[in-house]
Amino acid sequence: MGSVLEGDRGEIQACGFLRKRGYLILFRNFRSKFGEIDIIAKDGKELVFVEVKKRRVSKFGSSVEAVTRRKIDKILKTIDYFFLIHKSFKNNRYRFDVIGLDGEKLTHIKNALA
Repeated sequence: MGSVLEGDRGEIQACGFLRKRGYLILFRNFRSKFGEIDIIAKDGKELVFVEVKKRRVSKFGSSVEAVTRRKIDKILKTIDYFFLIHKSFKNNRYRFDVIGLDGEKLTHIKNALA
């Protein structure tokens, strides 16, 4: 139960970070049978799919390191599903970002798949 609340706090913090930089938050916790995308936002004309990871301690590596290839594959399938049901966004340029929260430190990796 604590990890769900901790994750939600991380997503709220990430949304605030993105809003301060001019992003428009469109969706939170978009789910499909393949997985979940924490935040979907617009950065100018570009659609941004954001994975948020929060860790209180770095005993097992940083939060960003927790975004595994398996997790990325699930997110990519979920992005495909998003475009299938939200056809109005289909022609938008898009990217995948990661926001890692390690204690008080926030790391934003734009275009994490490039």
